[in-house]
Amino acid sequence: MNNEEILEKLLPIFHEELDNEEIVLSRETTADDIEEWDSLSHIQLIVAVEKAFKIRFTSAEIQSWNDVGEMIDCILSK
Repeated sequence: MNNEEILEKLLPIFHEELDNEEIVLSRETTADDIEEWDSLSHIQLIVAVEKAFKIRFTSAEIQSWNDVGEMIDCILSK
């Protein structure tokens, strides 16, 4: 899988978990860019992403992310 394929797989997860079909994701997208992305929805997003990609993130990995690109890099490393 490459960056683009992961981004395509993440988009419907973000739409579903944040209940907003208008979200457009890029590697530079941050929680500040999406009104519905708060601390609770962040946890829901992580759980959904882990399930979709059949991986687990460590707390340190999750806390190190500053944008969607860093989440993608972490997925790629697994």
